[in-house]
Amino acid sequence: MMINVGTNTIETERLILRRFEYEDNASMRRNWVADAEVQWGYGEPAYVTEEEARELLDKYISSYEKENYYRWAVIDKDTNECIGQIAYYLVDSKNNYAEIEYCIGSAFQGKGYATEAAKAVISYGFEKICLNRVQICCRTVNEASRKVIEKCGLIYEGTLRDFFWRVDHYEGRMYYSILRDEYYSKV
Repeated sequence: MMINVGTNTIETERLILRRFEYEDNASMRRNWVADAEVQWGYGEPAYVTEEEARELLDKYISSYEKENYYRWAVIDKDTNECIGQIAYYLVDSKNNYAEIEYCIGSAFQGKGYATEAAKAVISYGFEKICLNRVQICCRTVNEASRKVIEKCGLIYEGTLRDFFWRVDHYEGRMYYSILRDEYYSKV
């Protein structure tokens, strides 16, 4: 049975995953949230101005009141910069599963930060929230995200064809998951 514990700080070798704070506004804009290409790939608009980012932070921060809200700022320990975000954006208490989404700034991609953050959040899901299933989806053309998912040990389940409309074409959505017993057999 799920235990909703909310968003608590997680520390990894190179990262601190913690609740967003208003002081993250500048580094968020500098590192990822104002980058139209990064945000387009993530499926969100770019938040370029301080006010736009503040409105996004208002949404994130006010949601921490809910015990089933899980969204972390991805903080680089060396610089204390917010380099991205990761969340259980879909939490299903009835069926005991959650889906992860993540976004890392382009200057920090390809360095293992997304994998490190995702592994930590997967562990949090099984060990703290007591989930039975964690899933992550990605667009069929997002090779980098697919590699992150596979490095985290998730199993490919299938592709929903023509799931996303992307300006002038459709793209599929690939589903991956890991179950509680699979996670604990690998730990």
